[in-house]
Amino acid sequence: MSTHVSARLDLRVESDTDAVLSIAVARGWARVEDLSLTRGGHPIAVEEVLDDHGTRLHRATLPVGDVVVTYRAEVDRPAGPTASDTVDSLRYVRPSRFVPSDELAATALAWFGGATPAENVRRIPEWVFTHLSYTPGSSGPTDTAIHTLLLRQGVCRDYAHLTAGLLRAVGVPARLASVYAPGLRPMDFHAVVEAFVDGRWEVVDATRLAPRAEYVRIATGRDAADTAFLTTLSGTAVLEEIEVMAVAGDDLSGDDPTASVLLP
Repeated sequence: MSTHVSARLDLRVESDTDAVLSIAVARGWARVEDLSLTRGGHPIAVEEVLDDHGTRLHRATLPVGDVVVTYRAEVDRPAGPTASDTVDSLRYVRPSRFVPSDELAATALAWFGGATPAENVRRIPEWVFTHLSYTPGSSGPTDTAIHTLLLRQGVCRDYAHLTAGLLRAVGVPARLASVYAPGLRPMDFHAVVEAFVDGRWEVVDATRLAPRAEYVRIATGRDAADTAFLTTLSGTAVLEEIEVMAVAGDDLSGDDPTASVLLP
């Protein structure tokens, strides 16, 4: 059965803003969808740009005033997992802005250096789950995995950045995926990690807040810089309110954190 997802962003645009949205489901997921940007009921033109791994970005020039962004979709899970290539295994083992895995290397190798990649794909998310406290409002938009390791608290993006950083530091390629997550409480856009092991990308989520098998892919990249739901390239837009919804088409199942789950 189809999963229903939606999002609404209320923005106060204080100067003309070049904005990029990443709220539409990835290519191949949507059966029916609608994306709308309006100011005072008048539509705003949007350009779609296709990024890596089927990520669909929507770029628009937002005029001054109150802008409403709405998205709705009925989605079906694609048949197979996302393709990968040699470049992916190199790109996602390197440090990135929010995942400075080189700075985490000494710590990660001391804690997890003796394990195989498959073992670390289980051990590292377990460590993050056990040692961090999920605390809304505890982190800022520029915090990196280092901040999270020191503070031992954060939200989903912080859990994902630290998990990816520790994995990369011990040689396991890891990338971030933003998803719609049926069963998530409180409901919001959700950030998780995909780790490359045994020739495939496995979903790991150290927050354990929702069943991974129900996730719907939105965007995929190195870290939150690639997967943020809203990026302003110029101008000023203030997010006044956000609503996100994701409802599975059937009953939600439990999630065994030791089981392998693949996200198409």
